[in-house]
Amino acid sequence: MLNMHRQVLILAGSQALFQSISVLIMTIGGLAGALLTPSLSLITVPLSMASLGTVLVMFPASLWMSRAGRKIGFITGALCGIVAAVISMIAMFHHSFILLCLGMFFLGIFQAFAQFYRFAAGEVALPAFRTKAISLVLAGGVVAALLGPFLASRGSVLFSVPYVGSFLFMGILASLGLLLLSRLQIPVQPGEPSGQVPARLWKKVVSQPAYLVALFSGASGFGIMVLGLTATPIAMKHYGFDLSQIAVVIQLHILGRFVPSFFTGKLIDRFGVINIKLTGVLLMLAYIALAVSGVTWGIFAIALVLMGIGWNFLYIGGTSLLATTYTTGERGIAQAANDMSVFIFSLLCSLGAGPLLNAYGWKTMHLLLVPWVLGLAVPLLWLALCKKRHAITEEEVTLPLP
Repeated sequence: MLNMHRQVLILAGSQALFQSISVLIMTIGGLAGALLTPSLSLITVPLSMASLGTVLVMFPASLWMSRAGRKIGFITGALCGIVAAVISMIAMFHHSFILLCLGMFFLGIFQAFAQFYRFAAGEVALPAFRTKAISLVLAGGVVAALLGPFLASRGSVLFSVPYVGSFLFMGILASLGLLLLSRLQIPVQPGEPSGQVPARLWKKVVSQPAYLVALFSGASGFGIMVLGLTATPIAMKHYGFDLSQIAVVIQLHILGRFVPSFFTGKLIDRFGVINIKLTGVLLMLAYIALAVSGVTWGIFAIALVLMGIGWNFLYIGGTSLLATTYTTGERGIAQAANDMSVFIFSLLCSLGAGPLLNAYGWKTMHLLLVPWVLGLAVPLLWLALCKKRHAITEEEVTLPLP
């Protein structure tokens, strides 16, 4: 029990460091891109390269870690984070847009491995503690909310070349993560033991209704969050806010994303995962309503907080629902397919943020999101009806009948 808690805390600390990097980049990534880009329509391309790196590496990373173990994979990811920081610093010194994109691609590789921290927490935790362990690891983002924007803002003026110091801080955080992960002790877990139900074909795993609903709602929530968060610093800069004001809004958003993680697990246990995800949909609609109502600092701040809480309910709810749809032997393919889909959505939304913002503006861009958000409720309500009709509990794995 003591070792279980120690491993979960290591993963939570690693998540806090990675999320600090992620928030740092979301704060200054678009601004650094604007400084180097040959065209305003390409402002968000460096951030999109991070999503591309994640998409390309997510699947092989999951399969490799299922054989080599989580520790080796996580350390490899942290090393890529250090490489990303070095390349990005060189890019700023040499005013190279291409090098900045390359640095962000390596950051995407780091992100691909880091996405499995929460799954690793579920693997080392006892079943009764699993949801709380996942929430605790994601709650490491509370540290990121305070640290990431602070380092982004301070680092932006640390050297004569803007944002070099921000990327230096990114490398330091990745190095600390590497040291922490070196203490991780998660044994390589074998596949499904003999005598239990064998692993199914991957098509049967990913075609389950509960799996598809978890994937679509989780990926959509992530994509909407990425689009809004990518556009926010650029939009706020356009409306006359300085980096310190932007950083505080990002801090509040990240707190909204991760503070609920301390109790989201308990809410899921009490009210059910589908009800929590539907609440996330309502919060996303509230975020859009506020975003189109004005462009004051307070509106930006409250809207981003609502979006953060909505993301939390959709994402943790999706992770919990997903965990009910596969066995130990199916874990690698199920997790990889889900997270790869999540980051395909993120890639498309990150790429689209710049052009949409330039073409339609902040308010109209958000109005275009309304049908998508409303569409999230349909499969969730359908799954709730199916579960009620067939008396399927939220905890069981839906295995084929003999």
